[in-house]
Amino acid sequence: MTERTVSPSPEGDLLGHDLPDGLLAVRAAEGDEDCFAVLVQRHGSSLLVLARRMLGNPQDAEEAVQDAFVSAWRRLPEYRHSAEFRTWMHRITVNRCLTMRRHRPPPLSLDLVVEPAAGDAWSQPARCAEQDAATAALSRALAELDVGQRICWILREVEGLPYKEIAHVTRTSESTVRGRLFRARRSLQEVMGPWR
Repeated sequence: MTERTVSPSPEGDLLGHDLPDGLLAVRAAEGDEDCFAVLVQRHGSSLLVLARRMLGNPQDAEEAVQDAFVSAWRRLPEYRHSAEFRTWMHRITVNRCLTMRRHRPPPLSLDLVVEPAAGDAWSQPARCAEQDAATAALSRALAELDVGQRICWILREVEGLPYKEIAHVTRTSESTVRGRLFRARRSLQEVMGPWR
């Protein structure tokens, strides 16, 4: 990211944690790496969750998000603010993940299980085994979804994006998003029925 000159911001070290994404993006497009760093910090973890759920592998997810941010840095002068920065980054990340999926076979497990705390009710072996089996079933079910359905489901159910933003990210209409979500939810309900 050293292709541009860095212009000092008027706020100095107090930069930007309270500034809106749009203003940070404008300053970053002008070469302010500190503003871009705030955007990376602000959106990196949610994009990592998205990429991990799409790719099923933490290392691939980190690579995809890093590539997405590098691409965004280079393309910031093209960013026209017709969508929120968050939505724009989701689109770049989804596209990068799709490219990676085409070139690498997806793993079966999404590794969604969080390690239980000691003494937690879930730390009992039977409960842990049941949770692991349910997670594995969900991972397989998500892997078997059509890619468009899977992306829409992740963006809605995991990321909490509204239909309009999902449509923008996937470059489809809201009705297409609703249809994909309906089919994805129906498929997942059938597979996950025994785990309810």
